[in-house]
Amino acid sequence: MSMSEKFCLKWKHFQQNLSTSFGSLRENDDFTDVTLACGDGQQVEAHKVILAACSPFFQNLLKTNKHPHPLIYMRGVKAEDLVAVIDFMYFGEAMIHQEDMDNFWALAQELNIKGLASDVEGTTVVEDK
Repeated sequence: MSMSEKFCLKWKHFQQNLSTSFGSLRENDDFTDVTLACGDGQQVEAHKVILAACSPFFQNLLKTNKHPHPLIYMRGVKAEDLVAVIDFMYFGEAMIHQEDMDNFWALAQELNIKGLASDVEGTTVVEDK
């Protein structure tokens, strides 16, 4: 039996498309399948696959909770801090006021956000002037 030759097909703009698609998902609530309830009473909608891809904390939590649309209570977390962390996961960047940086970093560490957790190599902080 003869083996046929395999060809590698590669989408040149795959990463750019993926980044744009993540941003589009964040900008509307289509297909959201998890709700994060903050300590200040506000709720943030998100996508389980994005949370799991960017945070081992969420990956483990969502793996053990098979509910189709879980509600996760984020005790002690303010919505503005959570929104900034979620924005970072979807866009690869987030705008944070200087006075909110400590809360943002603490939450990123607690959730073990890739690109922000202990090993911040590859993360750039840019001041808005």
